[in-house]
Amino acid sequence: MIHFLGNRPINRSEINRVLIRATNWVGDVVMTLPALEAVRECFPNSTLVVLARPWVIPLFENHPMVDEVMPLKKGKGPFTRLAEIGRVALQIRRRRFDLAILFQNAFEAALIAYLGGIKYRVGYDTDHRRFFLSHTLVKDDETINGHQVEYYLQLLKAIGCDAASKNPELFISVDHKEKIRSVLSENGVAHEDFLLGLSPGAVFGPAKRWPPDRFAAIGDMAVEKWGAKVIIFGSQGEKDVCAEVSDKMNHSSINLSGKTKLGEAMVLISRCDLFLSNDSGLMHVASALNVPMVAVFGSTDPVATGPRGPNARVVRHPVDCAPCMRPECPKDYRCMLGIEPKDVWNELVNLKSEMEER
Repeated sequence: MIHFLGNRPINRSEINRVLIRATNWVGDVVMTLPALEAVRECFPNSTLVVLARPWVIPLFENHPMVDEVMPLKKGKGPFTRLAEIGRVALQIRRRRFDLAILFQNAFEAALIAYLGGIKYRVGYDTDHRRFFLSHTLVKDDETINGHQVEYYLQLLKAIGCDAASKNPELFISVDHKEKIRSVLSENGVAHEDFLLGLSPGAVFGPAKRWPPDRFAAIGDMAVEKWGAKVIIFGSQGEKDVCAEVSDKMNHSSINLSGKTKLGEAMVLISRCDLFLSNDSGLMHVASALNVPMVAVFGSTDPVATGPRGPNARVVRHPVDCAPCMRPECPKDYRCMLGIEPKDVWNELVNLKSEMEER
């Protein structure tokens, strides 16, 4: 059970403007989306504005529950960061927000809401920020051990909102769809082609990454068995691992790592017939787009951060030391290396059969 510390109940009739401070990473944002919908359902007539870092804004731009997205720039040093905090806080104060829901757990999120003069400021008791919150939630073991989707929903439940458990859902841009048709055509992909998406990166560290040669093996099998076209996805920082997958494949692939923005990647992923990834932001994107997908898990816990879509599957190799939640393995990466290509391939084959039978 969540312990809730607040000196007064929130009067819903007073809430005309709601500010949501988004989390900073793609996967985390996707896992907040059911809670975002719960905010709209709880305050249906209020203006809902999301304060977000620029790189996750595409996740909100087409969401029907969001009225506006306000960018929060990162800054390149302490002075520019402080200046950005001051700028945004002043903007918030001028707009007279009534309620702030802080999905982001950092001290800075609570400070901005406090400086912005928001009467009700709801968030978890993290990062020594209780003083700046009007309504504080204290985590217990049940919250910590559950899925992150439920973790964010608890914020709404604690202030009396109905926040039913559901799977995240993403919405894509029509404008991006037009551009993606051109990108696919330029790479020789026809409308009827079977597409397998591969996402071999993971920002957290190498303990979350299944080896590139095994991704490559899956790509080759898809080409040989299904006549698939293989698209490799990744950010600018994942270009090396994506290039390694492409180089190790015996057949040609379409390596778009670092070549598409997030909104464009979302549309491309939605076009895939199957998707294979590590535990990563794009894993959550694929699942929230309801793309049939398989996720490879090693050091992290699928109970807490696994994909929630109905067409999502997880492959693990159970070992005593996993999940350890470490970015690098102090031993021999046995949780990842114990997963063979045949294990993942069989899961993909079974998933493909399920989709064809529906």
